[in-house]
Amino acid sequence: MACGKKPGEVVIYHNARCSKSRSACEIVAGKGIEARVVEYLKTPPDREELRQLLKKLGMRPSELVRRGEAVFKENYAGKTLDEEQWLDALVAHPILIERPVVVRGNRAVVGRPPEKVLELLDA
Repeated sequence: MACGKKPGEVVIYHNARCSKSRSACEIVAGKGIEARVVEYLKTPPDREELRQLLKKLGMRPSELVRRGEAVFKENYAGKTLDEEQWLDALVAHPILIERPVVVRGNRAVVGRPPEKVLELLDA
C-alpha cells in the first residue's frame, strides 16, 4: 500500500502527463524532500487505499472526481451516484482521480494549484 507508511514520508500520487502534477513534484524536490512517487495510472490505488487517502484529504469520493475527463462525460455526467458508487468509479477509472495528491503522515492535499503542497510541507 502506497499511502505513506513511514512517519513523515512524502508520497505523491502522480500523473507524468499532467503539468500540475509535475509542478508539485518540482516543489517537493525543491524543498530537498525525496518523495516516493506513485504513478497511479500504472499502479492504481485499491478501494481501501483510496478510503485512506480520502480520510487524509478530508474529502468525500465525489469531491476527488475529475469531471473534465472523457470517461466522466461518457459514463457519469448527469448521473446521481452515492459516495460508495463514486468510490467504485474511482477504483474502476483511476484517470478520474484528481491529481496530484501529496501525502505526508496522516495528512494529504490535492496539489491544485501546485503551491498548495507547501501547506503540507511547511506544516
